[in-house]
Amino acid sequence: MHKPLKSNAKAKPGSDLFGASEPKGRAPLKVASRSTSAEAGYTARDIEVLEGLEPVRRRPGMYIGGTDEKALHHLFAEVIDNSMDEALAGHATFIEVELGADGFLTVTDNGRGIPVDPHPKFPKKSALEVIMCTLHSGGKFDSKVYETSGGLHGVGVSVVNALSSRLEVEVARSQKLYRMAFERGHPKGKLEDLGKINNRRGTRIRFKPDADIFGAKATFKPQRLFKMARSKAYLFGGVEIRWRCDPALLKGLEDVPAEDSFHFPGGLKDYLAAAIHADTLVHPDIFSGRSGRVGAHGACEWAVAWTADADGFLSSYCNTVPTQDGGTHESGMRSAMLRGLKDHAERVGQGKRASSVTSEDVMVGAAVMLSVFVREPEFQGQTKDRLATAEAQRIVEQAIKDPFDHWLSGNPLQANKLLDFVIERADERLRRRAEKEISRKTAVKKLRLPGKLADCSNTAAEGSELFIVEGDSAGGSAKQARDRKTQAILPLRGKILNVASATKDKLTANAQLADLMQAIGCGTGAQYREEDLRYARIIIMTDADVDGAHIASLLITFFYRTMQPLIDQGHLYLAVPPLYRLTHGAKTVYARDEAHREALLKSEFNANAKVDVGRFKGLGEMMPAQLKETTMDPAKRTLLRVVLLTEDRAGTADSVERLMGTRAEARFAFISDKAPYASDDLLDV
Repeated sequence: MHKPLKSNAKAKPGSDLFGASEPKGRAPLKVASRSTSAEAGYTARDIEVLEGLEPVRRRPGMYIGGTDEKALHHLFAEVIDNSMDEALAGHATFIEVELGADGFLTVTDNGRGIPVDPHPKFPKKSALEVIMCTLHSGGKFDSKVYETSGGLHGVGVSVVNALSSRLEVEVARSQKLYRMAFERGHPKGKLEDLGKINNRRGTRIRFKPDADIFGAKATFKPQRLFKMARSKAYLFGGVEIRWRCDPALLKGLEDVPAEDSFHFPGGLKDYLAAAIHADTLVHPDIFSGRSGRVGAHGACEWAVAWTADADGFLSSYCNTVPTQDGGTHESGMRSAMLRGLKDHAERVGQGKRASSVTSEDVMVGAAVMLSVFVREPEFQGQTKDRLATAEAQRIVEQAIKDPFDHWLSGNPLQANKLLDFVIERADERLRRRAEKEISRKTAVKKLRLPGKLADCSNTAAEGSELFIVEGDSAGGSAKQARDRKTQAILPLRGKILNVASATKDKLTANAQLADLMQAIGCGTGAQYREEDLRYARIIIMTDADVDGAHIASLLITFFYRTMQPLIDQGHLYLAVPPLYRLTHGAKTVYARDEAHREALLKSEFNANAKVDVGRFKGLGEMMPAQLKETTMDPAKRTLLRVVLLTEDRAGTADSVERLMGTRAEARFAFISDKAPYASDDLLDV
């Protein structure tokens, strides 16, 4: 470690700053003279001092993120946020937004109005001029004026002024009307006193973006402004937002009216209900609520629903400003909801199944609206896209946790359904991770097919078939009976894992299912790829008895839960092997079940014939020639294609959960309901 220099230390000639002499035999380092031509060309004249709003016009991206369409509409956000702050503070009840055919956008509120008296620090200028022409000026730095705010007067609106070809401000205050105009950030004259006015107060800002900054073709989009204005009304039920747009700008825009009014007392719950009105919900109710007074420091409002047939979304706001990149308030919500669901899982005895659930699994299918109000929020970036206030996480987490616990406890059956939905998402995530790991390994080493797979010689999926066979014995017969060119055989050891009730750890560790997924090759869940499917038909071939039916049910459940597109595309089949062999002399026929046996005895043999009836205990007992003739030969076999009824997908999901899921009581109820229809001879099977 170097020792610090003493204040009176002097460096010797030929030494460095630490007093070490130049090594012998090395020429001393020569430093170029300060009077070189390069230095002579860089003087104080090259140093620019940008005053007023000129820095904004030179580098607009530093203030609004760029000059594209998003940045252009951010100007509107800055202006309407100021009016919303007046409403949240209790001083304004309505905001008017009007887009004219001339490209000017007008935002009006009935708040207190921007102050117009001389500013103490700049006595020759009105406070209005200081606010509009000076960065970092306004009434929101001191929380005494605004308890919460979405922006700072002088940061947002002064930037809008700088980037507008013309901006006009009217202020109605103390029953007098004032007006001032600006062009590209510079005042066009002094503040005008237009005289006495009754029944009006507040601020009106009319502006047009500068084509020199945003381009000649850059104009406001009515549909985008309409949605932004409506979202503000949802965020604060105490304000009415009035919309007007010149009809000439609405040609071809059927979803944007020329005039409208937004007022939503239900707040975010109304917003979310409108957004998901056509979606199927996992839990039929929207979880919503609010903590504290909207607009007050430390307040929070939320609405959450889980959609079964659509992707989720999370729209969050801080002090009515949209935080598109999330932030600490979203972290608080994720934490509260994860803890709430895990606590519910412990209460209902499902804690082990839910042990690996993460906040990602909870939110993946959730449609969420979240609004938080905090004093002096900290954002990342000038456009306020991400909230960085640490306190917001605590506010949201404390506000949501207890209400979420009560909501789950109030309807335990639906809460359990939601828990199962989230656990399925966790299983899917783990499967995707396992598949990615396999894909990563195969990038450097070719993936080996399962050792027990007897593959076909056909390399194309078209015309190829994979028989999933119950047991090694049946697999041996099937391998001898198959057409080696088009038919592949994969034997399984008895009953596979029930994926509807297994934990995700068991699922990812199951070797048989891993072999099956590798053999088929198309991936699972969101990673399913039709083009990678190795066989056109996947045929489940099990014994024609109760055990065989159970194994077939487990396999169908596996494909339904992990490869549903495979079923939708018509690739999954059930083989129909015979249960009985009927022989008389040289004649042999095969029967699928008891009813078929009795029909064949009457139709194929004489009444007095002594027919030898043999019952197959399993496919392994059949000779390869018999298996081929009855079950595998495309010219003679019978196949049943597995299909999903498109008109009742929800009913299918419910049936799979009841009959194959974790709740034994649901299966017991099903058996009890169907018991009267079961015949006594089933006990002998």
